[in-house]
Amino acid sequence: MCCTHTNTAKFFSSIDEIPSQIWDALNCRKNSYFHPDFLKYLEQNHPEITFSYIVLVDQKNKPTAFACLTIINFELNSIKNDFEVLKDIGKKLHVFPDKKPLQLLICGNPFVSGEHGIFIAENQDKKAILKELAESINHFVNSDKKLKKQIDALLVKDFTKESLDITDTLKKFSYHPFSVEPNMKLQLHENWQNFDDYLAAMKTKFRVKAKKAFKQSAAIIIKDVTLENIDKILPEMTTLYEKVASNADFNLGVFNLETYRDFKKLFGENYILKSYCLDDKIVGFVSGIINQESLDAHFVGIDYQLNREHAIYQRMLYDYIEIAIDKNLKTINFGRTASEIKSSVGAVPQDLTMYLRHQKTIKNKILKLFLQRVQPTPFQQKFPFKTLETKYEKH
Repeated sequence: MCCTHTNTAKFFSSIDEIPSQIWDALNCRKNSYFHPDFLKYLEQNHPEITFSYIVLVDQKNKPTAFACLTIINFELNSIKNDFEVLKDIGKKLHVFPDKKPLQLLICGNPFVSGEHGIFIAENQDKKAILKELAESINHFVNSDKKLKKQIDALLVKDFTKESLDITDTLKKFSYHPFSVEPNMKLQLHENWQNFDDYLAAMKTKFRVKAKKAFKQSAAIIIKDVTLENIDKILPEMTTLYEKVASNADFNLGVFNLETYRDFKKLFGENYILKSYCLDDKIVGFVSGIINQESLDAHFVGIDYQLNREHAIYQRMLYDYIEIAIDKNLKTINFGRTASEIKSSVGAVPQDLTMYLRHQKTIKNKILKLFLQRVQPTPFQQKFPFKTLETKYEKH
């Protein structure tokens, strides 16, 4: 991709093009998702995705913000369940192409839910930054005739409720907000010194459920996936991940598990990777990153045929909690999907909003009506603790 710099933005088509002085000025390396090597490994392991980057600068040419752009072929046929009706309506109204994939330009990380695509340096006017970013995305797309013709829609993802006052600036650029599945988040109590303290905080019913899950999963051997053994088990992990990915309502991109090797090299013990084995056969794995004071669950793999009998997924959720407590962290971000079972271990929903804009004006107006009907799948929120430690606002 070739895009000329402007007075307020610099454009790069690979992480290696970005000078180290920019990373130094932004001071973003302590956030794992904005470490240049993290971004580089995502780029290297996903050649089917076009990665580009915007660095916003002030009048003195000093970097003020960074944003990650990806161009993906979004297969509409991958949309399932509650979204299928909306997909069909969108096709009938010709908002979405009938036979070819939707060419989608995403500002944000396509593989992780949450605010991990835009980094704003300290002491910046965030609304002004969002305005400059929207203008820069327009310049990026419209300055290249081929790209302008290629891109069907622009998506900026994922923002929490607290950020909407800032991100609603995007509405002025004809983006339409819509709600997506929430990130399920667990706030760890400062009194939990170990996993037993967590169990003790639960109501009897949920504590019994947890102990039952440990009993059902007792035969499972949990091992660390290391740089020494990862090559041997990656093919089996990939098969399990693909089963989980195909079960999802939709995916913005298929993650290449080869990336785990690079993440382990980069983050060491701060990248969590564990395999779950039954009779020497891998039946599951978990992955996640310790980012500052939070454990973020990433992708998992599950043998669904054995899941119910051996409580594999439920055990994984408790294991994430035990890891976070042992490492004295403050929160766990369990991500989207399976909201109800995540709420049964204490997680509460953190609403997320995306912004979408169709490149064609008329279709964009139809899209607005279409997106107003998009709602996250409702679920029954569980309250497993004796005292409600986190304020839960009902959807």
